[in-house]
Amino acid sequence: MHSYPIVGKGSLKGVDQIVVTGQAQATILGIETSCDETAAAIVVRDHNGVGTIVSNVVRSQFDEHAAFGGVVPELAARAHISFLDHIIAQACREADMALDDVDAIAATAGPGLIGGVLVGLTTAKALAAALDKPLLAINHLEAHALTARLTDKVAFPYLMLLVSGGHSQFVLVRGVGDYQRWGTTIDDALGEAFDKVAKMLSLGVPGGPAVEAIAKSGDSKRFRFPRPLLREARLDFSFSGLKTAVRLQAEAIGPLNQQDVADIAASFQAAVAEVVGTRARDALARLATELPHAPTTLVVAGGVAANRTIAAALQTAADVAGATLIVPPIALCTDNGAMVAWAGAERFAMGARDGLDFTARARWPLDSTDMKVIPHEA
Repeated sequence: MHSYPIVGKGSLKGVDQIVVTGQAQATILGIETSCDETAAAIVVRDHNGVGTIVSNVVRSQFDEHAAFGGVVPELAARAHISFLDHIIAQACREADMALDDVDAIAATAGPGLIGGVLVGLTTAKALAAALDKPLLAINHLEAHALTARLTDKVAFPYLMLLVSGGHSQFVLVRGVGDYQRWGTTIDDALGEAFDKVAKMLSLGVPGGPAVEAIAKSGDSKRFRFPRPLLREARLDFSFSGLKTAVRLQAEAIGPLNQQDVADIAASFQAAVAEVVGTRARDALARLATELPHAPTTLVVAGGVAANRTIAAALQTAADVAGATLIVPPIALCTDNGAMVAWAGAERFAMGARDGLDFTARARWPLDSTDMKVIPHEA
Protein backbone atom coordinates (compact mmCIF):
# COMPACT_ATOMS: atom_id res chain seq x y z
CA MET A 1 0.00 0.00 0.00
CA HIS A 2 1.36 3.37 -0.99
CA SER A 3 0.62 6.57 0.89
CA TYR A 4 -0.02 9.95 -0.62
CA PRO A 5 0.18 13.39 0.97
CA ILE A 6 -2.89 15.03 2.46
CA VAL A 7 -2.89 18.56 3.84
CA GLY A 8 -5.32 19.44 6.62
CA LYS A 9 -7.90 22.18 6.32
CA GLY A 10 -6.49 25.66 6.34
CA SER A 11 -2.87 24.63 5.93
CA LEU A 12 -2.53 26.40 2.59
CA LYS A 13 -4.18 29.69 3.48
CA GLY A 14 -1.82 32.55 2.97
CA VAL A 15 0.86 30.52 1.18
CA ASP A 16 2.74 32.70 -1.29
CA GLN A 17 3.75 31.60 -4.75
CA ILE A 18 7.32 30.31 -4.65
CA VAL A 19 9.41 30.71 -7.79
CA VAL A 20 12.51 28.59 -8.33
CA THR A 21 14.18 28.32 -11.74
CA GLY A 22 11.14 29.91 -13.32
CA GLN A 23 8.57 27.43 -11.93
CA ALA A 24 5.93 28.57 -9.46
CA GLN A 25 3.87 26.63 -6.99
CA ALA A 26 0.45 26.05 -8.52
CA THR A 27 -2.95 25.17 -7.06
CA ILE A 28 -5.26 23.38 -9.50
CA LEU A 29 -8.96 22.50 -9.33
CA GLY A 30 -9.66 19.23 -11.14
CA ILE A 31 -13.09 18.12 -12.41
CA GLU A 32 -13.90 14.57 -13.53
CA THR A 33 -17.22 13.54 -15.17
CA SER A 34 -16.21 11.09 -17.90
CA CYS A 35 -18.38 8.17 -16.77
CA ASP A 36 -20.32 7.45 -13.57
CA GLU A 37 -18.27 9.30 -10.96
CA THR A 38 -18.84 12.99 -10.31
CA ALA A 39 -15.60 14.27 -8.81
CA ALA A 40 -13.66 17.40 -7.95
CA ALA A 41 -10.37 17.93 -6.16
CA ILE A 42 -7.77 20.55 -5.37
CA VAL A 43 -4.12 19.62 -5.74
CA VAL A 44 -1.00 21.70 -5.15
CA ARG A 45 2.20 21.11 -7.11
CA ASP A 46 5.21 22.80 -5.51
CA HIS A 47 8.25 24.29 -7.21
CA ASN A 48 10.08 20.95 -6.87
CA GLY A 49 7.32 19.08 -8.70
CA VAL A 50 5.94 17.42 -5.55
CA GLY A 51 2.16 17.13 -5.41
CA THR A 52 -0.17 17.41 -2.43
CA ILE A 53 -3.84 16.47 -2.44
CA VAL A 54 -5.70 19.11 -0.47
CA SER A 55 -9.19 17.76 -1.12
CA ASN A 56 -10.65 14.95 -3.20
CA VAL A 57 -14.41 14.46 -3.37
CA VAL A 58 -15.99 11.65 -5.39
CA ARG A 59 -19.66 10.74 -5.75
CA SER A 60 -20.33 7.38 -7.43
CA GLN A 61 -23.58 6.74 -9.27
CA PHE A 62 -24.10 3.09 -8.36
CA ASP A 63 -27.64 3.72 -7.14
CA GLU A 64 -28.69 5.47 -10.35
CA HIS A 65 -27.53 2.61 -12.59
CA ALA A 66 -27.91 -0.51 -10.42
CA ALA A 67 -31.30 -1.46 -11.83
CA PHE A 68 -29.94 -1.46 -15.38
CA GLY A 69 -26.87 -3.64 -14.83
CA GLY A 70 -24.57 -1.03 -16.32
CA VAL A 71 -24.04 2.67 -16.88
CA VAL A 72 -26.83 4.50 -18.73
CA PRO A 73 -25.20 7.53 -20.41
CA GLU A 74 -28.22 9.82 -20.17
CA LEU A 75 -28.71 9.11 -16.47
CA ALA A 76 -25.01 9.64 -15.85
CA ALA A 77 -25.08 13.06 -17.52
CA ARG A 78 -28.16 14.13 -15.55
CA ALA A 79 -26.53 13.08 -12.28
CA HIS A 80 -23.42 15.09 -13.14
CA ILE A 81 -25.59 18.14 -13.78
CA SER A 82 -27.39 17.67 -10.47
CA PHE A 83 -24.34 17.14 -8.27
CA LEU A 84 -21.24 18.70 -9.85
CA ASP A 85 -21.69 22.19 -8.42
CA HIS A 86 -22.14 20.73 -4.93
CA ILE A 87 -19.08 18.47 -5.34
CA ILE A 88 -16.92 21.43 -6.38
CA ALA A 89 -18.19 23.46 -3.43
CA GLN A 90 -17.40 20.58 -1.06
CA ALA A 91 -13.88 20.25 -2.49
CA CYS A 92 -13.33 23.97 -1.79
CA ARG A 93 -14.71 23.66 1.75
CA GLU A 94 -12.48 20.69 2.56
CA ALA A 95 -9.46 22.61 1.26
CA ASP A 96 -10.58 25.73 3.14
CA MET A 97 -10.24 27.67 -0.11
CA ALA A 98 -12.34 29.86 -2.34
CA LEU A 99 -12.53 29.17 -6.06
CA ASP A 100 -10.56 32.33 -6.70
CA ASP A 101 -7.62 30.83 -4.74
CA VAL A 102 -6.83 28.30 -7.48
CA ASP A 103 -4.45 29.10 -10.31
CA ALA A 104 -6.19 27.10 -13.03
CA ILE A 105 -9.22 24.91 -13.75
CA ALA A 106 -8.58 21.43 -15.14
CA ALA A 107 -11.34 19.18 -16.43
CA THR A 108 -11.57 15.90 -18.30
CA ALA A 109 -12.26 16.72 -21.95
CA GLY A 110 -12.30 13.10 -23.13
CA PRO A 111 -12.37 10.26 -23.75
CA GLY A 112 -15.60 9.18 -22.11
CA LEU A 113 -19.37 9.32 -22.32
CA ILE A 114 -19.81 12.51 -24.28
CA GLY A 115 -22.76 13.79 -22.24
CA GLY A 116 -20.84 13.54 -19.01
CA VAL A 117 -17.65 14.97 -20.49
CA LEU A 118 -19.64 17.97 -21.75
CA VAL A 119 -21.03 18.65 -18.27
CA GLY A 120 -17.61 18.79 -16.64
CA LEU A 121 -15.82 20.63 -19.43
CA THR A 122 -18.60 23.22 -19.80
CA THR A 123 -18.57 23.84 -16.05
CA ALA A 124 -14.80 24.28 -16.15
CA LYS A 125 -15.05 26.71 -19.04
CA ALA A 126 -17.65 28.77 -17.18
CA LEU A 127 -15.50 28.89 -14.06
CA ALA A 128 -12.38 29.77 -16.05
CA ALA A 129 -14.19 32.60 -17.80
CA ALA A 130 -15.88 33.94 -14.68
CA LEU A 131 -12.74 33.80 -12.54
CA ASP A 132 -10.33 34.79 -15.32
CA LYS A 133 -8.32 31.61 -14.76
CA PRO A 134 -6.57 29.40 -17.32
CA LEU A 135 -8.38 26.31 -18.60
CA LEU A 136 -6.64 22.94 -18.86
CA ALA A 137 -8.46 20.36 -21.00
CA ILE A 138 -7.26 16.98 -19.73
CA ASN A 139 -7.13 13.62 -21.46
CA HIS A 140 -8.67 11.16 -19.00
CA LEU A 141 -6.07 8.53 -19.90
CA GLU A 142 -3.21 10.93 -19.27
CA ALA A 143 -4.65 11.62 -15.83
CA HIS A 144 -4.43 7.90 -15.06
CA ALA A 145 -0.96 7.70 -16.60
CA LEU A 146 0.49 10.47 -14.45
CA THR A 147 -1.10 9.53 -11.10
CA ALA A 148 1.93 7.48 -10.01
CA ARG A 149 4.04 10.63 -10.23
CA LEU A 150 1.74 12.21 -7.66
CA THR A 151 1.67 9.21 -5.31
CA ASP A 152 5.13 7.70 -5.80
CA LYS A 153 7.20 10.40 -7.53
CA VAL A 154 7.92 8.01 -10.41
CA ALA A 155 10.49 9.29 -12.89
CA PHE A 156 10.06 9.07 -16.66
CA PRO A 157 10.10 6.79 -18.57
CA TYR A 158 7.90 3.97 -17.28
CA LEU A 159 5.41 1.43 -18.54
CA MET A 160 1.74 1.80 -17.65
CA LEU A 161 -0.95 -0.86 -17.72
CA LEU A 162 -4.39 0.72 -17.67
CA VAL A 163 -7.15 -1.77 -16.83
CA SER A 164 -10.57 -0.23 -16.28
CA GLY A 165 -14.18 -0.42 -17.39
CA GLY A 166 -13.44 1.36 -20.64
CA HIS A 167 -9.76 0.73 -21.34
CA SER A 168 -7.17 -2.04 -21.33
CA GLN A 169 -3.81 -1.02 -22.75
CA PHE A 170 -0.06 -0.87 -22.30
CA VAL A 171 1.45 2.58 -22.74
CA LEU A 172 5.08 3.69 -22.60
CA VAL A 173 5.01 6.97 -20.64
CA ARG A 174 8.02 8.96 -21.85
CA GLY A 175 6.98 12.34 -20.48
CA VAL A 176 4.01 14.66 -20.02
CA GLY A 177 2.17 14.57 -23.33
CA ASP A 178 4.56 11.97 -24.74
CA TYR A 179 3.08 8.48 -24.95
CA GLN A 180 3.49 5.37 -27.07
CA ARG A 181 0.75 2.77 -27.03
CA TRP A 182 2.15 -0.76 -27.15
CA GLY A 183 -1.04 -2.76 -26.90
CA THR A 184 -4.77 -2.40 -26.38
CA THR A 185 -7.97 -4.46 -26.31
CA ILE A 186 -9.41 -5.38 -29.68
CA ASP A 187 -12.91 -5.76 -28.22
CA ASP A 188 -14.07 -5.52 -24.58
CA ALA A 189 -12.09 -3.73 -21.90
CA LEU A 190 -11.25 -5.92 -18.90
CA GLY A 191 -13.51 -4.03 -16.50
CA GLU A 192 -16.34 -4.34 -19.01
CA ALA A 193 -15.77 -8.10 -19.22
CA PHE A 194 -15.98 -8.37 -15.42
CA ASP A 195 -19.22 -6.39 -15.43
CA LYS A 196 -20.77 -8.58 -18.14
CA VAL A 197 -19.77 -11.81 -16.42
CA ALA A 198 -21.22 -10.49 -13.16
CA LYS A 199 -24.46 -9.73 -14.97
CA MET A 200 -24.57 -13.25 -16.47
CA LEU A 201 -24.12 -14.71 -12.99
CA SER A 202 -26.64 -12.30 -11.40
CA LEU A 203 -24.01 -10.89 -9.05
CA GLY A 204 -25.04 -7.25 -9.27
CA VAL A 205 -22.88 -4.13 -9.66
CA PRO A 206 -20.12 -3.17 -9.56
CA GLY A 207 -19.16 -6.34 -11.36
CA GLY A 208 -15.45 -6.53 -10.60
CA PRO A 209 -15.68 -6.64 -6.79
CA ALA A 210 -18.71 -8.96 -7.00
CA VAL A 211 -16.89 -11.52 -9.16
CA GLU A 212 -13.78 -11.35 -6.99
CA ALA A 213 -15.77 -11.82 -3.78
CA ILE A 214 -17.60 -14.96 -4.83
CA ALA A 215 -14.52 -16.37 -6.61
CA LYS A 216 -12.84 -16.72 -3.22
CA SER A 217 -15.04 -19.74 -2.49
CA GLY A 218 -14.72 -21.19 -5.99
CA ASP A 219 -12.56 -23.83 -7.67
CA SER A 220 -10.50 -22.01 -10.31
CA LYS A 221 -9.57 -25.33 -11.98
CA ARG A 222 -13.07 -26.66 -12.50
CA PHE A 223 -13.46 -24.94 -15.88
CA ARG A 224 -10.67 -24.33 -18.37
CA PHE A 225 -11.69 -21.13 -20.11
CA PRO A 226 -9.73 -19.86 -23.14
CA ARG A 227 -6.78 -17.48 -22.82
CA PRO A 228 -7.32 -15.27 -25.90
CA LEU A 229 -4.24 -14.15 -27.89
CA LEU A 230 -1.96 -15.66 -25.26
CA ARG A 231 0.31 -17.32 -27.83
CA GLU A 232 0.58 -14.26 -30.06
CA ALA A 233 3.58 -11.97 -29.87
CA ARG A 234 1.62 -8.70 -29.86
CA LEU A 235 0.69 -7.01 -26.59
CA ASP A 236 -3.02 -6.68 -27.35
CA PHE A 237 -5.89 -8.08 -25.30
CA SER A 238 -9.16 -9.77 -26.26
CA PHE A 239 -11.84 -10.60 -23.71
CA SER A 240 -14.96 -11.05 -25.86
CA GLY A 241 -14.33 -14.73 -26.56
CA LEU A 242 -13.60 -15.42 -22.89
CA LYS A 243 -16.85 -13.73 -21.94
CA THR A 244 -18.72 -15.85 -24.49
CA ALA A 245 -17.12 -19.02 -23.13
CA VAL A 246 -18.39 -18.13 -19.67
CA ARG A 247 -21.91 -17.63 -20.99
CA LEU A 248 -21.89 -20.93 -22.89
CA GLN A 249 -20.62 -22.81 -19.84
CA ALA A 250 -23.30 -21.29 -17.63
CA GLU A 251 -25.99 -22.24 -20.16
CA ALA A 252 -24.63 -25.79 -20.42
CA ILE A 253 -24.91 -26.35 -16.69
CA GLY A 254 -28.49 -25.10 -16.58
CA PRO A 255 -29.80 -23.58 -13.37
CA LEU A 256 -26.71 -22.56 -11.41
CA ASN A 257 -26.29 -23.21 -7.73
CA GLN A 258 -24.03 -21.02 -5.60
CA GLN A 259 -21.02 -23.33 -5.99
CA ASP A 260 -21.42 -23.34 -9.78
CA VAL A 261 -21.37 -19.54 -9.77
CA ALA A 262 -18.33 -19.44 -7.51
CA ASP A 263 -16.45 -21.95 -9.67
CA ILE A 264 -17.26 -20.09 -12.89
CA ALA A 265 -16.19 -16.79 -11.36
CA ALA A 266 -12.94 -18.28 -10.04
CA SER A 267 -12.14 -19.97 -13.36
CA PHE A 268 -12.86 -16.77 -15.29
CA GLN A 269 -10.70 -14.75 -12.93
CA ALA A 270 -7.85 -17.27 -13.24
CA ALA A 271 -7.98 -17.02 -17.04
CA VAL A 272 -7.87 -13.23 -16.89
CA ALA A 273 -4.98 -13.22 -14.41
CA GLU A 274 -2.92 -15.55 -16.60
CA VAL A 275 -3.51 -13.40 -19.69
CA VAL A 276 -2.71 -10.13 -17.92
CA GLY A 277 0.33 -11.56 -16.15
CA THR A 278 1.75 -13.03 -19.35
CA ARG A 279 1.15 -9.81 -21.27
CA ALA A 280 2.85 -7.82 -18.50
CA ARG A 281 5.86 -10.12 -18.58
CA ASP A 282 6.17 -9.67 -22.35
CA ALA A 283 5.74 -5.89 -22.11
CA LEU A 284 8.43 -5.64 -19.43
CA ALA A 285 10.78 -7.69 -21.58
CA ARG A 286 10.24 -5.23 -24.43
CA LEU A 287 10.83 -2.32 -22.08
CA ALA A 288 14.13 -3.78 -20.93
CA THR A 289 15.19 -4.34 -24.54
CA GLU A 290 14.22 -0.92 -25.90
CA LEU A 291 15.30 1.11 -22.87
CA PRO A 292 18.12 -0.95 -21.31
CA HIS A 293 19.49 1.94 -19.25
CA ALA A 294 16.17 3.12 -17.80
CA PRO A 295 14.64 1.81 -14.57
CA THR A 296 12.19 -1.01 -15.29
CA THR A 297 8.95 0.21 -13.73
CA LEU A 298 5.39 -1.00 -14.30
CA VAL A 299 2.62 1.29 -13.12
CA VAL A 300 -0.92 -0.10 -12.91
CA ALA A 301 -3.97 2.16 -13.08
CA GLY A 302 -7.72 1.65 -13.33
CA GLY A 303 -10.26 0.03 -11.06
CA VAL A 304 -9.32 -3.53 -12.02
CA ALA A 305 -5.99 -2.93 -10.28
CA ALA A 306 -7.86 -3.61 -7.02
CA ASN A 307 -8.36 -7.28 -7.93
CA ARG A 308 -5.94 -9.24 -5.76
CA THR A 309 -5.62 -12.22 -8.08
CA ILE A 310 -4.67 -9.98 -10.99
CA ALA A 311 -2.39 -7.92 -8.74
CA ALA A 312 -0.59 -11.10 -7.68
CA ALA A 313 -0.07 -12.11 -11.31
CA LEU A 314 1.36 -8.67 -12.08
CA GLN A 315 3.66 -8.83 -9.07
CA THR A 316 4.96 -12.20 -10.26
CA ALA A 317 5.59 -10.77 -13.74
CA ALA A 318 7.45 -7.82 -12.21
CA ASP A 319 9.53 -10.08 -9.97
CA VAL A 320 10.53 -12.27 -12.92
CA ALA A 321 11.57 -9.17 -14.87
CA GLY A 322 13.38 -7.60 -11.94
CA ALA A 323 10.99 -4.66 -12.25
CA THR A 324 9.29 -2.41 -9.75
CA LEU A 325 5.50 -2.67 -9.63
CA ILE A 326 3.66 0.45 -8.52
CA VAL A 327 -0.07 0.49 -7.82
CA PRO A 328 -1.39 3.81 -6.46
CA PRO A 329 -4.04 3.63 -3.72
CA ILE A 330 -7.27 2.26 -5.20
CA ALA A 331 -9.09 5.54 -4.52
CA LEU A 332 -6.70 7.13 -7.01
CA CYS A 333 -6.79 4.22 -9.49
CA THR A 334 -10.51 4.63 -10.07
CA ASP A 335 -11.88 7.85 -11.57
CA ASN A 336 -11.34 10.88 -9.35
CA GLY A 337 -10.70 14.61 -9.48
CA ALA A 338 -7.23 14.49 -7.95
CA MET A 339 -5.75 12.71 -10.95
CA VAL A 340 -7.27 15.31 -13.26
CA ALA A 341 -5.97 18.17 -11.12
CA TRP A 342 -2.50 16.60 -11.02
CA ALA A 343 -2.38 16.09 -14.80
CA GLY A 344 -3.44 19.72 -15.09
CA ALA A 345 -0.68 20.76 -12.70
CA GLU A 346 1.94 18.84 -14.68
CA ARG A 347 0.83 20.45 -17.95
CA PHE A 348 0.44 23.87 -16.31
CA ALA A 349 4.06 23.71 -15.09
CA MET A 350 5.15 23.18 -18.71
CA GLY A 351 3.25 26.24 -19.88
CA ALA A 352 0.18 24.52 -21.33
CA ARG A 353 -3.09 26.46 -21.54
CA ASP A 354 -6.25 25.63 -23.50
CA GLY A 355 -8.79 27.89 -25.13
CA LEU A 356 -12.44 28.09 -24.15
CA ASP A 357 -13.26 26.71 -27.60
CA PHE A 358 -11.71 23.33 -26.77
CA THR A 359 -14.12 20.59 -27.92
CA ALA A 360 -15.19 17.64 -25.78
CA ARG A 361 -14.24 14.27 -27.24
CA ALA A 362 -15.83 10.86 -26.88
CA ARG A 363 -12.63 9.32 -28.27
CA TRP A 364 -9.14 10.67 -27.65
CA PRO A 365 -6.27 8.16 -27.90
CA LEU A 366 -3.41 8.84 -25.55
CA ASP A 367 -0.88 8.63 -28.36
CA SER A 368 -2.62 11.30 -30.44
CA THR A 369 -0.31 13.90 -31.96
CA ASP A 370 -2.20 16.70 -30.19
CA MET A 371 -1.19 15.38 -26.76
CA LYS A 372 2.14 17.17 -27.05
CA VAL A 373 2.42 20.12 -24.65
CA ILE A 374 2.53 23.44 -26.48
CA PRO A 375 3.53 26.29 -24.14
CA HIS A 376 1.07 29.14 -23.91
CA GLU A 377 2.02 32.38 -25.62
CA ALA A 378 0.86 35.43 -23.69
